[in-house]
Amino acid sequence: MNLKPQSFRSWVKVAIAAIAIALVIIVAKQFNIQQVLQNTLLWIQSLGATGVIVFIGIYALAAVCFVPGSILTLGAGVIFGVVWGSLYVFIGATIGATLAFLVGRYLARSWVSNQIAENTKFKAIDEAVSREGLKIVVLTRLSPIFPFNLLNYAFGVTQVSLKDYVLGCIGMIPGTIMYVYIGSLAGSLAMLGASTQTSPEAQRVQWIIRIVGLIATVVVTLYVTRIARKALQQTANLDQAQG
Repeated sequence: MNLKPQSFRSWVKVAIAAIAIALVIIVAKQFNIQQVLQNTLLWIQSLGATGVIVFIGIYALAAVCFVPGSILTLGAGVIFGVVWGSLYVFIGATIGATLAFLVGRYLARSWVSNQIAENTKFKAIDEAVSREGLKIVVLTRLSPIFPFNLLNYAFGVTQVSLKDYVLGCIGMIPGTIMYVYIGSLAGSLAMLGASTQTSPEAQRVQWIIRIVGLIATVVVTLYVTRIARKALQQTANLDQAQG
């Protein structure tokens, strides 16, 4: 099989990205990430006003490196309170999500484009999704079922515009506020895990998050299926007309 130089470079980029992700996962498994994050939150808490900038930076880096942000989100409620904690989490998550999106776009998008260039059906679906990008990003952000960190990279290899992607991050707001609120119920960083399991109020909020997430998941699944079916139908009609 002869590979064009451009295609070969694209494969190398994808391979490097895959290796980097695998290394991050391996390193994460070797350490107690939860304990590391809790220690980090204690350090941030001791920094005073400077801790805000550090927290946002660490949250953004965590999103890029596939580090789960739940502990950081809960911790924001303890350190900063519900209102400011939600704002700082949203800023950090949006920055991190955007960086991951750009990595996915510039490392893998050209390779994906080459793969679907000769497949009119997949190309039609990709273009249809790009036209409805904002709605799809918002819906997937509302659902906790879609893995946040992986989704950031996945959107990068679609034709969703950067503008729609960033605007779509507003879908994170409801879940962010709810998780920060749950964290605020703990009262201290040491009680984060216990508060989410034993507090009746925290459990009620978690059920609300699950219900909203389920609804959003069903809606986005049906919505993407509909626009994909429509795109395929248009492609079939065009093929018949040309035939």
